[in-house]
Amino acid sequence: MKTSQPGSRSTYRPVFDLDLCDGCGQCAVECTFNEIKMVPHGNKTIPVANRLACGACHRCDIMCPRQAIRIVEDPLVTRPHGVWSSSHIQRAHLQAASGSVALTGFGAETALPIFWDKILFNACQVTNPSIDPQREPMETITYLGRKAERLGDVVEPQEMLRRLIPVNIPIVFAPMSYGSINLNLQKAMARVAKELNLLWYTGEGGLHKDLYPYADWAILQVASGRFGVSPEYLKLGRGYQIKIGQGAKPGIGGHLPGEKVLEGISETRMIPLHSDAISPAPQHDIYSIEDLRLLIYAIKEANNYKPVCVKIAAVHNIAAIASGIVRAGADMVYLDGYRGGTGAAPNIVRDNVGIPIELALAVVDQRLREEKIRSQASIIVAGGIRNSADVMKAIALGADAVAIGTPVLIACGCHGCQRCSSGKCPWGLTTNEPQLSGRLDVDWAAERISNLIKAWHHEMQEIMGLNGIYDLGSFRGNRLILRGVDLDEKELSILGIKYAGE
Repeated sequence: MKTSQPGSRSTYRPVFDLDLCDGCGQCAVECTFNEIKMVPHGNKTIPVANRLACGACHRCDIMCPRQAIRIVEDPLVTRPHGVWSSSHIQRAHLQAASGSVALTGFGAETALPIFWDKILFNACQVTNPSIDPQREPMETITYLGRKAERLGDVVEPQEMLRRLIPVNIPIVFAPMSYGSINLNLQKAMARVAKELNLLWYTGEGGLHKDLYPYADWAILQVASGRFGVSPEYLKLGRGYQIKIGQGAKPGIGGHLPGEKVLEGISETRMIPLHSDAISPAPQHDIYSIEDLRLLIYAIKEANNYKPVCVKIAAVHNIAAIASGIVRAGADMVYLDGYRGGTGAAPNIVRDNVGIPIELALAVVDQRLREEKIRSQASIIVAGGIRNSADVMKAIALGADAVAIGTPVLIACGCHGCQRCSSGKCPWGLTTNEPQLSGRLDVDWAAERISNLIKAWHHEMQEIMGLNGIYDLGSFRGNRLILRGVDLDEKELSILGIKYAGE
């Protein structure tokens, strides 16, 4: 949400303990939104809040050497009303002042159900023993891509290596393009992908030359703007992703403002310096499943038939769409739910378009099984994955792997201030300004991301063990180990699980 328009006021503000504060001014230096200024007060200077732009990024209070700052909620107070909440009134005032569409980053804020929180795991007890992952080996590797159609199919080893991508943990890094995030963060993700044998998706910003050493762990994107796509580009990478839609903004394209298109981004995306990078809503060579098939096989011909992934937003007819994508020759289907994050999306779209990833995953997996084409493509899901429990619930509902983006940002300092589109990210993540992006140390970020994935991996093994399952393949699509709470019969039917106690 834009909060810097005339007449606006931030929902948050910093509060200063002047007894602890020594007037060093570090808070004003760290604040990228000019929320804090230093003013004379007696024989020293003290910080004062403007109460206009604070996004609760927590950069000031974390960096304060005296721990003299705390962030408090300071909402616009309006008369209570059953229809018009304070946030609705404030948004209307902001749009009346600016005449523009309100943009925001992060994920959807609507109070719709989060189905992950209404699903519980079973656990082994007396009649079937659990497994201790600390003492016995647990297999979490997953193979992404088109698998053999039937038992007994003989495939040459080289063909199998080209067709399938082994990933040690069923987690990949979601597409976040160079430009929407900076090169330091992409380097950190690429390092972790190589270290742990995972995959990272480049997004539609091309592949910077500094990242060529990590191309064997990268899925390169071909999106509607064709940014960075060249014959050389199509020979790099472990596989390729055709982006048709994304969960945070289904049905609309992308926009990287010209002020964020600096020299490195201009060169990598192959666009003029400081020019707006506009991604059209549709890919103009895809208006049917037949068109999609042509593009899939054109990309495969260009790269010796490496796997091709198709990314779509989760919408109400998602099962039929996914079936068509698989029949068109895609090796992976990437489903992005409505809670997916992004650098900039219209609030109206982010909060009101699409369906939850839990329901989309369940119906797609079921549809592909019914049509006996489930083995022809892997399913990757994204959009609101918050922890290892969400990962394992997704696997049990039928996913081969999950993609995470927001958890990576949080691991690197993000506190959800939702100013990604401003180019002023306080933690140096979604900005390319040298002074701000320099705040993110690649080694530090890589260690944090690696630690997060390793911690989740341990927890995932615990969940497998308590169900008496050694191998991720036996966990995948095993809905018998799931039970629902606070769900109606229709929701249980779509998810394909029983109610708790049954």
